[in-house]
Amino acid sequence: MGGVPALDEPLKKTLGGTTAKVMAEHLDLHTVGDLLHHYPRRYAERGELTRLADLPLDEHVTVVAQVSDARVHKFNNGRGQRLEVTLTDGSGRLQLVFFGRSIYHHQKELVPGRRGMFAGKVGTFRTTRQLSHPAYEMLGENSDADTARAWASQLIPLYPACSKMESWKVSNAVDVVLASMEAAGWDSVVDPLPAALREGRGLLPLPEAFRKVHRPRTKAEIEDARSRLKWDEAFVLQVALARRRHADSQLPAVARKPVAGGLLDAFDAKLPFTLTDGQHKVSAEIFDDLATEHPMHRLLQGEVGSGKTMVALRAMLGVVDAGGQAAMLAPTEVLAQQHHRSITETMGPLAEGGMLGGAEQGTKVVLLTGSMGAAARRQALLDLITGEAGIVVGTHALIEDKVGFHDLGLVVVDEQHRFGVEQRDALRSKGKQPPHLLVMTATPIPRTVAMTVFGDLETSVLDQLPAGRSPIATHVVPAKDKPHFLARAWERVREEVEGGHQAYVVCPRIGDEEDEAKAAKAKAEAEGERRPPLAVLDVAEQLERGPLAGLRVAVLHGRMQPEAKDDVMRRFAAGEVDVLVATTVIEVGVNVPNSTVMVIMDADRFGVSQLHQLRGRVGRGSAPGLCLLVSEAHEASPARARLGAVAATLDGFELSRIDLEQRREGDVLGQAQSGVRSSLRMLAVIDDEEIIAAAREEAAAVVAGDPELARLPALRTALDALLDKEREQFLDKG
Repeated sequence: MGGVPALDEPLKKTLGGTTAKVMAEHLDLHTVGDLLHHYPRRYAERGELTRLADLPLDEHVTVVAQVSDARVHKFNNGRGQRLEVTLTDGSGRLQLVFFGRSIYHHQKELVPGRRGMFAGKVGTFRTTRQLSHPAYEMLGENSDADTARAWASQLIPLYPACSKMESWKVSNAVDVVLASMEAAGWDSVVDPLPAALREGRGLLPLPEAFRKVHRPRTKAEIEDARSRLKWDEAFVLQVALARRRHADSQLPAVARKPVAGGLLDAFDAKLPFTLTDGQHKVSAEIFDDLATEHPMHRLLQGEVGSGKTMVALRAMLGVVDAGGQAAMLAPTEVLAQQHHRSITETMGPLAEGGMLGGAEQGTKVVLLTGSMGAAARRQALLDLITGEAGIVVGTHALIEDKVGFHDLGLVVVDEQHRFGVEQRDALRSKGKQPPHLLVMTATPIPRTVAMTVFGDLETSVLDQLPAGRSPIATHVVPAKDKPHFLARAWERVREEVEGGHQAYVVCPRIGDEEDEAKAAKAKAEAEGERRPPLAVLDVAEQLERGPLAGLRVAVLHGRMQPEAKDDVMRRFAAGEVDVLVATTVIEVGVNVPNSTVMVIMDADRFGVSQLHQLRGRVGRGSAPGLCLLVSEAHEASPARARLGAVAATLDGFELSRIDLEQRREGDVLGQAQSGVRSSLRMLAVIDDEEIIAAAREEAAAVVAGDPELARLPALRTALDALLDKEREQFLDKG
């Protein structure tokens, strides 16, 4: 590439050490490229002329007004002085304040009776609205409306900022960087987009895009710049994914073809129900992949309860028939134990291979979790290394060094977005050759997200619910506006329990630690909220004493010991508990068909997809399900609109779209990305579907012709930048 591209140059060379240090510490900006990619959040127009009577607090505004009064006041025993100016526009008054040596200069300009334009951020001082040190321009005595309009229509970029580095300081730094790039003729900036692609799609060259996004003269310039910068992100990301798909397709794997008359046939013969068309179709796709000599990489997404586990189990049995072993990785102990229990129950004698009473073509199904006793653990490890156990279900304990396999052929990962890439790769490295990989998720993922985040996987979708599944009715319970609705909700819980069913009550917090309560209270006060989120332990106690007195209530949360958790889940599944008050630990995979009602407290504090996941825990049997979303959010608030959307549809794909529009991409797939800065700054995964699809095609063509990108060094550099440290994790969901 010849030399370091200027985009890699440390900011301190251009901006000086002090500014660069604050930018690095508070905004995570280290190089010239980082700053140029730190795009304005929005653009204020000076001329969004605001009436003084309606000035919003903490907003950047521009007003046209007349100076009615200007005086210098002394303070601090005469050592300090300030200039206070009062403006009026007929609708109201506004105060300007200036400190320091420049006040006499301002006083000369701001003569009572003159009109001007004033731009700044609205604050208050002793209940009076004021602008501190605003930018202003005085209008001539007979200045025409056109001058006013030209000045007023100037676009002011507002940057994501922090208290140590205000938007205008970021803006000044961008000016300095842009000026130094202009002076150098942008020579050192290499464009990552291949020229043919850029010209073919009519996209701006990179330097021009930077200029227009940071210093636009018109709104059209902003749009042109954004289209170009979105293409960069989409294309570089898709090239990274295309290269992964290409590399994976070169890996060897053992083909695993099902054997007639084996375990799978015996299992199918004793199934008490028929598979849905969707399950047949997806199974066929999986068995085709397993039969090839390259590792399968497939994402299986399906609604809660669409029968993904059954599809995965049949794939595992097929692999065991072909002489291999299958491992299923679950995100929590509760879920691993439950999968193990349901697989052994579904398989019956087929899961007791080598044991008395076991079927002759059976195999062993073992469980491996961190909290197992030493003896059970030793036996499980032995069964895996000898090949006695064809199927293992476990948590990340499966990944530890001590765990060895006889011949690992298939890895099934449940709720993939809860796992980091290292965990998945560590498990895959346990095979003699790379095993086949099936990733399952019940979080419906819109097509564009699948193309972005899971872009290196083929996708199968199960969208039919198995026969016998009941519909779930969902209602919002506005606890503040209509307290009697909440009372009625608890009556409904009682009615369901009296009818022989069970209930969940979900809360956002556990509530057993003082510091947790203190932190929640401080956060609530800081955000001006009424109270901290409701906690499991408090709610359970209130319900036992009050509206649910006499019912058998138990609690379940993440800080309980594994044995205690398992005991509560076992008692709930056995019908010995009427009401389970829990945190979102029950969100994934918990299956108790007898539970028909769920009450979600402070429902507005959960994401849309999370509410949908939780709701999927009821209505799993033949009785209809009921989900009540309790919220104190105001009727007109976005939070209530979100809850209304969840109540209005059971279509998870529709909800995941709404969720994404509200949360942006950084958090699309829950916890895995929290704390990881999304590498997408400009691209909106939902709105830019066409760009992503087009970029995927272009990327596939480029990589097919030049997998190492030898002819495109600039693209290679952009790729290395994208795949640095944390961003690798965003991509590596495969």
